Amino acid sequence: MRQLRLFFTALMFLTRIPAPKWVGYSSDNINKCNRYFPLVGLIIGGIGALTYYIASFVFPIYIAVLLSMVATIILTGAFHEDGFADTCDGFGGGWTTEKILIIMKDSRVGAYGMIGTILILLMKFASISSIPNALIIPAIICGHSVSRMFAVTTMFTLPYVREDETSKSKPVTKNLHVLDLWIAIIIGLASLLLFQSWIIYTSIIPLLITKIWLDKYFKKWIGGYVGDCLGAVQQVTEVVFYLSIIAMSKIITLI
Repeated sequence: MRQLRLFFTALMFLTRIPAPKWVGYSSDNINKCNRYFPLVGLIIGGIGALTYYIASFVFPIYIAVLLSMVATIILTGAFHEDGFADTCDGFGGGWTTEKILIIMKDSRVGAYGMIGTILILLMKFASISSIPNALIIPAIICGHSVSRMFAVTTMFTLPYVREDETSKSKPVTKNLHVLDLWIAIIIGLASLLLFQSWIIYTSIIPLLITKIWLDKYFKKWIGGYVGDCLGAVQQVTEVVFYLSIIAMSKIITLI
């Protein structure tokens, strides 16, 4: 029952899917539920993949991909996209730690956030559309799970830097337990079993490089992470995952 409560807390936190009333709210559950973020990613990706699958019977691939993206954005309330936009605004417009954090707290979207969001969505659309047809469905499902796994790892490798009450949202966790980390990693990596080739696990290399670079960038400018940074990690690693599949499919077969 305890683990089920944590799962529903994660589902409620990352999506607009309502949780049963008996789940309730608990700060302890909020601090523990991140272990199930990749599992929630599987659900989000699964709904996106199902939308693509159904739409592909009626529309061209590029429209089916677009509808899939729309479905996942509606499902999550653009939760991670919003974080990515705020990160672009903060790091694009701020030149000091204080200025960056102030900009990221602002609910308004600036030029950097708008341009960045448009570009990341275009990259996501173009990359999914360019994946071999037989791999699009597992790619969408795994992309949402693995990217959220890497967002969880950032909670472990960087300190949370905003402790004041002016933050737009409370942190998911301030001290991620190593057990929560490993559960998230196992779930995220297990999602790759949807592919028929073990070669897909080599996609972790560019994803890990991307995650390390983002961590160092956040550490350099603000000394750690805030919630918006996690949205940026999720969005960027999701796109890198799709690009990795395209690159690998050009060299070897994943089918």
